[in-house]
Amino acid sequence: MKFLRNYLDKIKPNFEPEGKFSMFRSVFDGFETFLFVPNKTSKTGVHIHDSVDSKRTMTIVIFALIPALLFGMFNTGYQHFLAIGETPGFWMTFLFGFLAVLPIVVVSYAVGLGIEFIIAQYKGHEIQEGFLVSGMLIPLIVPVDTPLWMIAVATAFAVVFAKEVFGGTGYNIWNVALIARAFLFFAYPSKMSGEHVFVRTDSVFGIGGGQVMDAFSGATPLGEVVTATDKIQVVGILGDPLSLWNMFLGFIPGSIGETSKLAILLGACILLFTGVASWKTMFSVFIGGIFTATILNFVGTTPEMMVTPLEHILLGGFAFGAVFMATDPVTSARTETGKYIFGFLVGMFAILIRTLNPGYPEGIMLAILLMNSFAPLIDHYVVERNIKKRLKRTEVVYEQRK
Repeated sequence: MKFLRNYLDKIKPNFEPEGKFSMFRSVFDGFETFLFVPNKTSKTGVHIHDSVDSKRTMTIVIFALIPALLFGMFNTGYQHFLAIGETPGFWMTFLFGFLAVLPIVVVSYAVGLGIEFIIAQYKGHEIQEGFLVSGMLIPLIVPVDTPLWMIAVATAFAVVFAKEVFGGTGYNIWNVALIARAFLFFAYPSKMSGEHVFVRTDSVFGIGGGQVMDAFSGATPLGEVVTATDKIQVVGILGDPLSLWNMFLGFIPGSIGETSKLAILLGACILLFTGVASWKTMFSVFIGGIFTATILNFVGTTPEMMVTPLEHILLGGFAFGAVFMATDPVTSARTETGKYIFGFLVGMFAILIRTLNPGYPEGIMLAILLMNSFAPLIDHYVVERNIKKRLKRTEVVYEQRK
C-alpha cells in the first residue's frame, strides 16, 4: 500500500488547479479518498475526528449486501434449471446466475456513477459516494429479467430526480434505490409483475436453454397465495407447496437479493455489529408488520388477510426492506423515539398494502417511500415534545425554588 500511496502523491499535482489534468480533479479525489482515509483535519471549532467517513460506512453496507447478492446469483440459476427440469450442479447453476445478474450490476453502477462524475466535474465538487450503496441495491430489488435499458433509464431517473435535484447525497428525501424500483413498477408494469418475470427463462451466453414449464403460472410465492379449503397454501415455481424452511433459505422465485432471509440476517448482523444501521428502526419494522398481520388474521375474510405474520416476513421483500432500506440514515427518522415510530409505521403500512390491495401483493417499497415523506415531520414532533417536556420540568424546578 505504501507504493500505491507514493504513486498517488507523485501524480497528484497533475490533478491540482493549473495541472495537466485539473479538469478531472474530482475523479482523482474520489479515487484517492476511496483507497485512503483523507489526512485533512479541522483546525478550529469542536469536531469529532474519526477514520470512519461516509465512504467507509458505504463499504460496510456493501459488504453486508454481499451474502444476499451471492445467494441471489445462485438462486437465479437454481430457479431457471428447476423450471426446465434440469440439475446441472452447483457451479453451473451459480455461473448461470452470475452471468445473468452481473450485467444488471454493471449497468447500475456505470449509469449512476457516470452521472455522479459528470455532475461533480460540472460543479467542481468532490464526487459524492452515496451511490456506492444505491448502485448495489438497485440490482438486488428488481426482477432478474428486467431489460438492461430499463435499468439504465430507472437509475438515471432516480439519481437525477431523487437525489441531485435536492442537492446530492445527504439531502435526498426518498431512498434512491426505491425510487428506481418505483419508476420501473409504474412506468413498465408489464415487465415488473406477471408470469416468468422473476425467473430467467432464456439462456445466458449459451448456458441453460429452454423455457419454463407450463406449471409455472405466477411471479412470486407472495403473488401465488391460493385457497385450499379453509387454509392458505403458498406454492413455488412448479406449483408445489413451499415449506417455511425453503422460504427462510431463499429457494423461491423473487427479486435477486430478497429471497434468502438467511443471507439478509447475515447482512443485518454486520450492520448492527458495526453500528451502521439502527436496531430501533429495524426492530420496529418487524414489530409493526407482525402486529398488523396478527390483527388481520383475527378479523380477516380473504386469503391475503389470513397469511401468517411469519409468512409475511419470509415472503417478498419485507425483510430486505426492513434491514437495508428502512434503516437508510438519510431518509429515515433521525431522532431515537422517531426511529421507533418510523419503523413501526413502515411495517404496518407494508402489510396493509399487501393485504388490502389485490393488484399489488408487495407493499414494503411503497410503505418505505411513504414514510420517507413523513420522516421529517415525525422528527419535528418528537423534538417539539422533548422541548415542551424540558420546559415543563424547568418550570416545576423554578416554582420549587421560589
